[in-house]
Amino acid sequence: MTQKRRIGVFICHCGGNISDYVDVAAVREAVSDMGEVAFAETSMFACSDGTQQDMIRRIEEENLDGLVVASCSPKLHLTTFRGVSRRAGLNPFQYTQVNIREQCSWAHTDDRVGATQKATGLVRGAVARTAQSSALVPLPVETTPASLVVGGGVTGLRAAIGLADLGLDVHLVERAEQLGGQVASLGATFPDQREGRAMIDELLSELDARAHIAVHTESTITAKSGSFGNYDVTLQGPNGQSVTTRVGSIVVATGAASYVPEPGEFGFGLAGVVTLEDFTRGIESHAGRLHFRGQPVRTVVYVYCVGSRQENGNEYCSKYCCSAAVHASVEAADLDPAVRQYHLYRDIRTYGRHELSYEASRRRGSVYLKYADDDPPVVEMGEGGRLRVLTTDRLTESTPLQIDADVVVLVTGLVPQQNAELTSLLHLPLGSDGFYSEIHPKLRPVETVVDGVLIAGTCQAPKTISESVASGLAAVTQSGAMLMRGVAELDPQVAVVDHDACTWCGACAAVCPYEAISHQVISARDVAVIDPTVCKGCGGCVSYCEAGAIDLLGNTDAQVRALIENLVEVRA
Repeated sequence: MTQKRRIGVFICHCGGNISDYVDVAAVREAVSDMGEVAFAETSMFACSDGTQQDMIRRIEEENLDGLVVASCSPKLHLTTFRGVSRRAGLNPFQYTQVNIREQCSWAHTDDRVGATQKATGLVRGAVARTAQSSALVPLPVETTPASLVVGGGVTGLRAAIGLADLGLDVHLVERAEQLGGQVASLGATFPDQREGRAMIDELLSELDARAHIAVHTESTITAKSGSFGNYDVTLQGPNGQSVTTRVGSIVVATGAASYVPEPGEFGFGLAGVVTLEDFTRGIESHAGRLHFRGQPVRTVVYVYCVGSRQENGNEYCSKYCCSAAVHASVEAADLDPAVRQYHLYRDIRTYGRHELSYEASRRRGSVYLKYADDDPPVVEMGEGGRLRVLTTDRLTESTPLQIDADVVVLVTGLVPQQNAELTSLLHLPLGSDGFYSEIHPKLRPVETVVDGVLIAGTCQAPKTISESVASGLAAVTQSGAMLMRGVAELDPQVAVVDHDACTWCGACAAVCPYEAISHQVISARDVAVIDPTVCKGCGGCVSYCEAGAIDLLGNTDAQVRALIENLVEVRA
């Protein structure tokens, strides 16, 4: 850059979250003497509407060509301040956000001097980085007004109907013979006592009424090519029949599986020890008395958190299990008011309206006993072939208890589906728990790092039916926003190749997880070519290029070096 840059710097107090531990005035003074800085200011809340208007005014008045905001995490307000830049006529990719809240004030609450020095270094580095930035333009891509929904459970069905109602063509793919998923096998559900089968039948009738939906049962995805907005997907159906279709987005709603206890886990395998799923399917009433699989039942013991919240196992909470078990106990009590029911739990989590079901269960006589995390119940076969449960109730002075039971119900949660081929094919990101990961649980709850590939329902985490449907509709909204206009804009911060320096060794193509790099011959030279509509800007190829022929727009070598040199200068 031969022309001197004019960069504005705003440093946020964050209402004390930053300024209580970082001397923001000192940071402002330290960066004001940098040659590229046209001005530096502090503000109480940089994200407030008033401060945003001040930023727009200063950008216009000072004719800025760069902006640095030192505040909170970019995950929260990167889009906010890029919008400010855009409204002021500044290229949004010449804006840099510095995280001095999580990385400075919150990380170093016991060292104000050190936190201030670190914040100063980060802001100076950001200014130097911004001074090396170039104006980037989003990549326009024409989109296909069609969507592929993977999974025919309640989430996938509702998403397919919503997408069709927007006027989009929909391909619904289900690997099973029938649509409906796990919900189709459920009995009465809380709070309106609707049968799961009835819910699915209603959705299927809605599905049949829409001509824009093509259903592919007993089918799987075998190939995907193309890029965001124009994916070519090959489906293989029964008898090996294949069909290829083009879609603009893909909604993954493959659901989850029920946890199956290990043999011997809480007595699993003993006669009368069953999962909650089996119990709810098998209970019935004869002459006002509770029966399970044809046998009379006087005492039922529920053991919670089987397969969930376990150290060195599934450490997550499955969220819906408590509510499902409590509701099952209400159903059992309504069939036989004289039945004795004991709930052995670690924590009860009947959140929201499900708290009403918990109260109803207790009013019907259910007894709730809390066991310690490190002292789980023991289920064994007692004398006379009757089940015996040994536990210690933490709520009654740790009293040891023995409960003789006819049925022991293991309250199991959800585990991820085994979808290794689909995961690899769509490049879906997995969390440490094995479920699919969204970009941000609050700000971008159904989007993945792969543009145009969305996730919804229990494939991303355990959820209730209503929560699964809500996330399916969120995916519908996101798909509609991407496809209804016919043109989408992609992030221009992608990798680029200097063909004069490239010698085509193939290392970059081998490490690219998105298959964005190909080999071509240009001007009689073998070189690498990167498809900007496929590249996600991860930068993996940059570090593998021994010739230094690849750079990453928005995070170029010059920008990173400038940032590091200014950090080192402050630290020294």
